[in-house]
Parts: sequence; C-alpha cells; structure tokens
Amino acid sequence: MTAPASVVVIGGGIAGASIAANLAEHVAVRLLEMESQPGYHSTGRSAARFSETYGNATIRALSTASRSFFFAPPAGFCSVPLVKPRADLIFARTSQREALDEFFESIGPDDRLERLSIERALELCPVLRTDDLAAAVLDRGPADIDVHALHQGYLRLLKARGGQTTTAAEVVGLERKSASWWVTTPGEVLRASVVVNAAGAWAGEIGRMAGAHDIGLQPRRRTALLIEPALGLNIESWPMLSDVDETFYLKPQSGLWLLSPADETPTPACDVQPDELDIAIAIDRLERATTVDVRRVVRKWAGLRSFVADRSPCVGFDSRQPGFFWLAALGGYGIQTAPALSILACALLLNRGIDEHFSSVALDPGALAPSRL
Repeated sequence: MTAPASVVVIGGGIAGASIAANLAEHVAVRLLEMESQPGYHSTGRSAARFSETYGNATIRALSTASRSFFFAPPAGFCSVPLVKPRADLIFARTSQREALDEFFESIGPDDRLERLSIERALELCPVLRTDDLAAAVLDRGPADIDVHALHQGYLRLLKARGGQTTTAAEVVGLERKSASWWVTTPGEVLRASVVVNAAGAWAGEIGRMAGAHDIGLQPRRRTALLIEPALGLNIESWPMLSDVDETFYLKPQSGLWLLSPADETPTPACDVQPDELDIAIAIDRLERATTVDVRRVVRKWAGLRSFVADRSPCVGFDSRQPGFFWLAALGGYGIQTAPALSILACALLLNRGIDEHFSSVALDPGALAPSRL
C-alpha cells in the first residue's frame, strides 16, 4: 500500500514533534516514531532545564529566542505552566576559580547573574562543604521545564492541524526515485517530497540509509539518579547546584534530589541503560562537594544526547540528497531550544525568511547548516 504525504518526519521526540506541528500549518505531515510511544529514548528521560547561559553562543541565542514561548505559551497549547523558575548556584573550588571568572565574563552584563559571598552561597545551599570552596555565582534566569507538557503540546498541535502520528513505525527503507522519497515501515510505504531526519541518536543511521553526507553524529550516554534528602530537609525552593566544570549537578525534583555526573560517554544508538560506575562516580562527586550522605538510590536511568564536532545542531537540507532535511545533533539542548529551533527549521525547509522571532538575537543560520560539517 502506498500513501502520499508532502513531508515525512522521522522521529517523534521533541525535535520531530515540534517541527511537525509547525509544518502542519502549511503542508500535509506524517510523523513516524519507531517505538510504541513518542519520545521514549531521549525526550521522555530528560530532566530538562531552561537556561540562557547554557551551551555555546548558537545554543544561547536559540534559548533566548525560545524564552517567551516557555514563560507565556500560546493560548491552548498546554493546561499547566511549561516552566517553574529555579536558580542555578554554580560554585568553584580554588583550582576552578579562574574558570568561574571566565564563565561570568563570557555572559556579559546581566542583572540575573550575581557573584555570591561564601556565606550567601551557604544560605542558599547549606549542604555545600566550605573547605576549598572559593567562589560562587547565582544565575536567577533558569527554570525547570515540564518536558511532558511541552512534548504533548506539540503532538496535540500537530493533530489539530491535520497531521498524523504513527507509532511502532521504524523506518526500514528510504529511497529517492522519481523526485520523491519513498519511506518504508513495517506497515506501509509513504511517498513524500521531503523527509525530515529528526531521529535523535539514530539520525546518523537514517542519514546513511538515505545516502546523505556523514555529519559525524555521536550519541552519548547521560546518567541520572534520584536520591532522598536528609530527613526533615525541605529542598523544594533550593537552587540547582553544580560546579563550574560541570562534573556533577544536583537539583530538587518532586521532593527528591536528581543527581547526575554530567557524563557524556560515547555509545551506539540503543535503549541505553545506566552504568553502575557512573552512578558511583556521581555519588562520590556529590559527597566530596557537599555534606550529603547518599544512603539510598530511589531510581536510576540513562538517556541519549547526540552531538557533532562543534556541539551545535545540524539543521538544513543535505547537499548530496535533494529533499533530505537534517534536524539532528541537538545534544542536551533540544528541549530548551525547541520553540525557536522548530520555527527556524520550518522556515528553512519551506524556503521562507526568518521572521521577527529572531530579530533580537545574534543567530547565523549558517552556523547550523549541514554543509559546515
């Protein structure tokens, strides 16, 4: 059976869902997800944060352009707030003080960023060890993101605009013939003028299947665990805690602490599982930096983050294969940049100008183009 479609989007995580929802306002769209539910591998395992000081200059620009969407989402997009403000407390040991100074200066003038005295840092996070604690900075701009609400909002918007989502639809064949793409899944063959590769950690495999250029995509494992705070300790209003070199981070989540060693271990695209060594490393780093004594791990998991060499997303048409559009290599920034990145990707795919949405940020689409790689 052959079913025509103008655009087929491969991958139902936040990248695929957001661009599909935006495209569906203009063209017929089919979103394909290989698992039984969209967002199973990365989006569904993310403890995402919104931060305009996170990532390189391109990521920061995309995050800034996404801010208004998160803090004032379009009417009807969601029934709950997408974000909950939570400051970041970034500290430095003596050997890291220069790195913290460089971080502070790299942001430039920003009223939301404040250097803290050691005493003030301890007021905000009393579990910090004071030995070798040299400096701290508070960033008031970040917020926790309700990943489920964001993802489901885009999936609902896609459906409302006439787009279709098909799960358990792994792409097993991808061929260009007669100026169209023929996309084969176990259940059907779709014909499309454009294929969007938003397959996350599997985007490299989809690219190879299409005969596109190799962008050097590398999936990496990120480990996380939930631990209990000390009895009687009310941590809900505490900031997220990390050292300036990001060797670990700790943040309140639903009455527990979410801890990660901020690992980026190269791994094949798979249903990734946490490694016991990474869990032990996370606990050791936390206990060296704080007075927290980890007695029980409530839950542990791992997710996938995919990067290319310069750690910026890969967005645009492939130079080798006509009609093959990359939306990949989002690293750990895909959720916090999704509102702006999906609008930008939609404009590039439809050959439309970048609208006023990006007028206030210094964003060069060439820094995202696959041809740079």
